[in-house]
Amino acid sequence: MTAESTSTTGTDTGPSGGYAAARLRLLGEPLADHQTRPGPPRRAQLAQLTDTWLTGLLGHRPHTPRVALVAVGGYGRGELSPRSDLDLLLLHDGTGTAAEIAALADRVWYPVWDLGISLDHSVRTLAEAHETAADDLKVHLGLLDARHIAGDAALTTELRTALLAQWRAQAPARLPALHELGRERARRHGELPFLLEPDLKEARGGLRDATALRAVAASWIADAPRAGLEAARATLLDIRDALHLTTGRATDRLALEDQDQVAKALGLLDADALLRRVYEAARTISYASDVTWREVGRVLRSRAARPRLRQLLGGRGARRVHPAETRTPLAEGVVEADGEVVLARSARPDRDPVLPLRAAAAAAQAGLPLAMPAVHALAAAAAPLPVPWPAEAREEFITLLGAGPDTVPVWEALEAGGVIDTLLPDWERVRCRPQRNPVHRWTVDRHLVETAVRASALTRRVQRPDLLLIAALLHDIGKGWPGDHSVAGETIARDMAARIGFGPADAEVLGTVVRHHLLLVETATRRDLDDPATIAHVAGLVGSTGTLELLQALTEADALATGPAAWSTWRASLVDDLAARVAAALGADAAGDSDGDAPARSVPHRATVAAERLAVEAFRTQAPVLALHAARPEPAAPPPGDRKRTRSDAAGDDAAAAPEPVGVELVIALPDQPGVLPAVSGVLALHRLTVRSAELSTVDPAGQGEVLLLQWRVAAAYGSLPQAERLRADLVRVLDGSLDISRRLAEREAAYRRPRRRLPQAPPPRVTVAPLGSALATVIEVRAQDAPGLLHRIGRALEGAGVRVRSAHVSTLGANAVDAFYVTGPQGGPLPAERAAALARDLEQALAPTPDPYPAEPAG
Repeated sequence: MTAESTSTTGTDTGPSGGYAAARLRLLGEPLADHQTRPGPPRRAQLAQLTDTWLTGLLGHRPHTPRVALVAVGGYGRGELSPRSDLDLLLLHDGTGTAAEIAALADRVWYPVWDLGISLDHSVRTLAEAHETAADDLKVHLGLLDARHIAGDAALTTELRTALLAQWRAQAPARLPALHELGRERARRHGELPFLLEPDLKEARGGLRDATALRAVAASWIADAPRAGLEAARATLLDIRDALHLTTGRATDRLALEDQDQVAKALGLLDADALLRRVYEAARTISYASDVTWREVGRVLRSRAARPRLRQLLGGRGARRVHPAETRTPLAEGVVEADGEVVLARSARPDRDPVLPLRAAAAAAQAGLPLAMPAVHALAAAAAPLPVPWPAEAREEFITLLGAGPDTVPVWEALEAGGVIDTLLPDWERVRCRPQRNPVHRWTVDRHLVETAVRASALTRRVQRPDLLLIAALLHDIGKGWPGDHSVAGETIARDMAARIGFGPADAEVLGTVVRHHLLLVETATRRDLDDPATIAHVAGLVGSTGTLELLQALTEADALATGPAAWSTWRASLVDDLAARVAAALGADAAGDSDGDAPARSVPHRATVAAERLAVEAFRTQAPVLALHAARPEPAAPPPGDRKRTRSDAAGDDAAAAPEPVGVELVIALPDQPGVLPAVSGVLALHRLTVRSAELSTVDPAGQGEVLLLQWRVAAAYGSLPQAERLRADLVRVLDGSLDISRRLAEREAAYRRPRRRLPQAPPPRVTVAPLGSALATVIEVRAQDAPGLLHRIGRALEGAGVRVRSAHVSTLGANAVDAFYVTGPQGGPLPAERAAALARDLEQALAPTPDPYPAEPAG
């Protein structure tokens, strides 16, 4: 029987009816009849069944005209979902008449329409297919997956070969357009890993992006990361199959009302389990897309630079010279290469357990992506961190969290490599966990990271920015457990704080902040703030002004990271009013408890015997002397400016284990003279030494005159430490004026040409005069982003203001410098209030960041 004589009405007597019945059996019985499993096998079998039916419809044709029936798009890939369109191309050689070709097309199109199957069809010659592909990028993408169904196979082969060659030849021009299509889809449809009603196809991280990665691979420009990518794509296809079958509609949007049915069809526990599976798959595709498009951009930039390089090197006749790969050190074992952060050739992950966090912190601070090979190397070979973490690991982790928006892509890279779950075992319970509250725009885990990002902009408001960032990351960690997430989170936060390496006192503060992270906003919006009982209740739960300021900053960061509906000027004013009243109550209690207050320090910890010996030698020789040796643990000091501490705070400090020091100890003694602070800090910056903490004081070792004693903790940014004698020699030269340290630092900064990229935007510095700081001096508190030469700039500004630094207490918490300087006028004694305020304003202006002279690199 020929195709012309068969029935196409859908009855069981013709091929269409047979196909319809077989299709119904295939789609209706898989869950009960395990002979045909859902997923890729069923999609492939449905495509094969459809191929056979369409082949019968086209029939066997004579050699002239040559025609071929070609599947394109998803059908071309053999991935036919229950309600998918049939994307078909009737290809011919152009020798037939229009009537002949139209009759052939009708033989195929009408039976498809009669069965109610959606059809995306076209009829073209080879030349027309090439022309359309050249004009329409989406058409070209679909034709890349062209697959022969029936007719002249040679015609299909000719089409595929020519279109692939055309795609590869035009890839440098077409791939940027393809990338822009993806970004436009993301703007319209959102990010699949975070949507409550996601579009499985169009949203970022969906099936369209997976198809785009196949097109990039076909261009031979770059290839997507293979690990987990095919499984992620199959997961989204399986979910779409179940969505089609449960709704009976050709839809890609996973609506709320359909999620329970789809979850049941897939054998999942509930809709949350379904969304979590969607999010995990989408994150894999999103990360693969980011890595792939970054590589595409690198390759295209490299190709564009080659002609210019050949021209600069003398034209075509010149010997081809490839520039050496530029590798800029960022931290120990970490370098920048070609716009990415990679491991140094000398790095040994198996012997350096802090390397993953050091690399991540360096990448986030530099505003650069962490290269995928580096992530894989760290995940596979890095030695496990001891518990509790060493101090360096804790500091690098805080630096990573404090990098602002640039934290997010680095965190995503660590998650893709499985590093986060190794660092924080409790993270698995909140990873990809959906939040059904429509106010929330992120999953639980991403909300926690976004809160840390928001908190990084508020670090100047608090005395302990490190605790603020950790609290932001952990405040909703209890949502992975049953019950009140604040109660569960308190326990987890204490455990994690101990794991990260915080002492008992800090762990207590973190537990309190996590337990009561909703206290201020709920009280401010639901209670009478004029009722003294309300203020007393909050003050009793908070306990100290330090904890209160952490809660206030976390409240704002949490709301801003939740979504635009969670924070407003009205809510902010209510929270500010409540915090001010509670602070006043806590201040009154502290003032009434005079023997519980710790007096302000005007001198550092008592000098060690070794330091006193250096001071005696400096007085005897009237020249600088110094010693560089391993740092010893010391009791935790109160944060600079924390002058209102209760007895319970002090008791917590006493109970805390001495923190492990970061870096090595550098002790310098020299006769008292102007310019010591900028001179010493400038020499340290010149030798690329990072100041982790510092104490400056005056001693009188012989009872005949004062000697300046500087006790520093320093760490090499990368490489080995300089020799102590070299440090001393440079310090002597700076003090006698033979070495212009400011000019040397400026020259080095100018010589270091940063890549043209957008650098992280840190919050501006904040300089204040501490109230009731000291009876002997004015206390200037500085909170700023740590940077090479920061302490040198502060010292120069204070020196230029004509004040004398009696003592200084410097600490670096992650990427935040929190410093206190006790200054007096030329005649000694505190500065007048008006002059102190002017000094703070001038110092803040001097520390303000200068505009970046290098324009940002465009995205992509």
